Amino acid sequence: MRIEVDDLSRPQVHALLEEHLADMYELSPPEQVFALDLSKLRAPDITFWTAWEGEQLMGCGALKELSPTHGEIKSMRTPASARGRGAGRAVLAHIIAVAQQRGYTKLSLETGTHQAFKPAHRLYLREGFEVSGPFGNYLPNEHSVFMELRLSAA
Repeated sequence: MRIEVDDLSRPQVHALLEEHLADMYELSPPEQVFALDLSKLRAPDITFWTAWEGEQLMGCGALKELSPTHGEIKSMRTPASARGRGAGRAVLAHIIAVAQQRGYTKLSLETGTHQAFKPAHRLYLREGFEVSGPFGNYLPNEHSVFMELRLSAA
């Protein structure tokens, strides 16, 4: 599996992000959906990666810089057809490694509370994330789970 910085120009990536946004709006109230669309993922403070096996898109994920020592994981997604094959774990490991290289001491994320988010919760907990409180501009709400991982710089 190869993981590469993505310029968000390929149709497969657009389709995966459209699927991601549609799911988020189906599973959470609109005011509690914090997933980013294509234009927001192109912001200068965000790096977006995709994972590929040959020409098959296996997943994606992004890292947003909140401060010189704090990053936020965004847009983690694996297509339904590729789930259970390690792409999410590989993208997450890559993001953690980049965060360490950048000198971040903390990674945070927001995810949903719906049952459909439970596999993501398990992945993050297995990788050392702990449930935390809101961070950045997030406010406490019943539809969000906040997690963080303390890092040591590489």
